[in-house]
Amino acid sequence: MNARGSITQHTLMFCLATGLIGGCTPLPSLEGRSISTALSDTESNATRLGKAISPSVNAHPGKSGIHPLPNAHDAFAVRALLAGTAERTLDIQYYIWHWDMTGILLLEALHASADRGVRVRLLLDDNNTSSELDAMLMALDSHPNIEIRLFNPFMIRKPRVIGYITDFSRANRRMHNKSFTADNQATIIGGRNVGDEYFGAAEGVLFADLDVMAVGAVVKEVSNDFDRYWASESSYPIDRILSPADPAMIKELVSAALMVESDPAAVAYMDAIRNSAVIRKLVQGNLEQEWVVTRMVSDDPGKGLGPVSKDSHLTHELNEIIGEPEAEVELVSPYFVPTARGVDAFVALASRGVDIKVFTNSLEATDVPVVHAGYAKWRKPLLEAGITLYETRLLSPKAERDRRTGILGSSGSSLHAKTFSVDHSSVFIGSFNFDPRSAKLNTELGFVIDSPTLAKQIDAVFDGSIPENAYEVRLSDNGNLYWLENRDGKSVRHETEPGTNFWQRAMVSFLSWLPIEWLL
Repeated sequence: MNARGSITQHTLMFCLATGLIGGCTPLPSLEGRSISTALSDTESNATRLGKAISPSVNAHPGKSGIHPLPNAHDAFAVRALLAGTAERTLDIQYYIWHWDMTGILLLEALHASADRGVRVRLLLDDNNTSSELDAMLMALDSHPNIEIRLFNPFMIRKPRVIGYITDFSRANRRMHNKSFTADNQATIIGGRNVGDEYFGAAEGVLFADLDVMAVGAVVKEVSNDFDRYWASESSYPIDRILSPADPAMIKELVSAALMVESDPAAVAYMDAIRNSAVIRKLVQGNLEQEWVVTRMVSDDPGKGLGPVSKDSHLTHELNEIIGEPEAEVELVSPYFVPTARGVDAFVALASRGVDIKVFTNSLEATDVPVVHAGYAKWRKPLLEAGITLYETRLLSPKAERDRRTGILGSSGSSLHAKTFSVDHSSVFIGSFNFDPRSAKLNTELGFVIDSPTLAKQIDAVFDGSIPENAYEVRLSDNGNLYWLENRDGKSVRHETEPGTNFWQRAMVSFLSWLPIEWLL
């Protein structure tokens, strides 16, 4: 598994080779599981966050204050600040939480909050937890103020592929949602998982990503949705899945955090976090926020166990809210697999004069080549319909780290943001990838924001920095694909997929013929 919440190429090949074995790995009973819900008495003077936010919230009834977080350092810093500011509750939900610098620091921030009396509820998808993380999560769960649950857990911890073979229909459904909510007053949602590559702290692949921080009306929706997932039949108390851990291990977390902070490799990163302009403005109370109508969309958590009513899918909610585009669609997705049905819909929109632009990962930049196969075979019909396609260039993390791509943040070396704008007025930001897996298998979460301002920022990215930092895919007169690259002010043409070799392209071509699109 990987950042997108999907089966990896190697696991896929293993499953295809061995076949699916019947039977299920037994899971523990949920009988007697504790019951808890979001606290509602955190407004006004009840908490520091409530006191700080209430005047603006009261001045904008029914609306939410939105601040985008395209910068990876800001995205980490705001999470750390919310953890440190919370006085009553922290409700946190993620698909991936790595045991690395940023993951350790945020876990210690949760531990410190719990020591101050804050109730911490942490819900993690169980697909990417590591042995190091398992032990620490169990130790944290022993804290009286921390409760941790795992979504669709694996009883056999190593190798996880056994769970796929014995219980494929359940294990193949993952919780891809991401949210971080403090005192039921402020929340962060978007595309980022917790790990160095998402927060600009890694030396290898960096992900260009996008979150938003929100206060106001939509925060209660996120809290209520967290409660739905927390109480779902896929969410298991971690102490029913893992062996007990020594509570004294929490001291190891404190030590690990101190070691991270003193590591010379981390000093520059921590300095950047402390110098974050967003944090300075947030602390001073003058952070720019746009007060707009914002609606949360999410899947029914029952989707984690099997098919649910289409009316309870995030995609249905999106269609109901946004409706049919009339003039323009600008879409950013790292894993874009439109399928035949999606291509027909895009072609129909284009035939009505809707201008459609798509920005996704190139083969050289993607971290999931098998997914690229599900996209590559649809490029020609999309281009024939007049749809514009851009693909990310693989940029050097060291050389390009400080370059910007507007609302999508640092250009990084791989695209991970999931957003689109419609008709210069509405914007979606969340965890949803435009592929069959997000639509039918994984659970997802996002915001639909009525904001011409945000839509205009996405317009600016497509008009400027994306053409500068990406390949534009085009169709020649004889029907062959080629790629245009802007290099030092000159246009460079590539007749094959840039930055790849024959074997990579051959593998993608082979995978595109397999009947696996529903898994992607």
